[in-house]
Amino acid sequence: MSNALSIVAVTAVLKDLLENGLVSDSITASVGDVLVTAIPPDLIKVGSDERAQLNLFLYQVTQNRNVDWISQEFRTRHSSINKTQRSVNPPLALDLHYLLTAYGAKDFQAELLLGYAMQLLHKTTVISSELIANALKTAATSNTTSLISQALAGVSVSALVQQLGQIKLSPEFLNMEDSSKIWSALQTHYRPSISYQASMVLIDSSNVNQSEAVQ
Repeated sequence: MSNALSIVAVTAVLKDLLENGLVSDSITASVGDVLVTAIPPDLIKVGSDERAQLNLFLYQVTQNRNVDWISQEFRTRHSSINKTQRSVNPPLALDLHYLLTAYGAKDFQAELLLGYAMQLLHKTTVISSELIANALKTAATSNTTSLISQALAGVSVSALVQQLGQIKLSPEFLNMEDSSKIWSALQTHYRPSISYQASMVLIDSSNVNQSEAVQ
């Protein structure tokens, strides 16, 4: 069931986008080596061991309400992918909400990293199918022992890309109350952060056998 990987695929694409941006930009010369992660914030070391780091954390999943549009678009696109499959239920349309946080033990490190990351994502308001394909191929081959590489090994990356289509990425400017609730729930030290919404992510009820999906 390859599009059960839709959520992790979007996270991997965003992480890859940030990592590639850091490599191709001169910001690393002033900040030093920057680690990009996608883990719960409470697992990140802070204090004397804190390092320059950007962390992307999926803190909430909500339903996208554009059901009428999704139904028609989804079925048209997926009929060409899964010709022998029938969807019993309408697709599950989701919005993914990420907390992007910057860390740094030195003066201005966190602010510099957060500003850079926001500038980079502002230039990529729509994540194209090409970006998704490149990121997933990198994730599948760069470290074959990683969890996402093992998950992608049993499915067709090209089919997963087709199922995802393109993803719209937009910032969510939370007020102080909502931001405080998130960090209180995380039970960890607050750091400069911003929330992003990725929409829409589709999960179908059709099963895709691994033998059919692998290419």
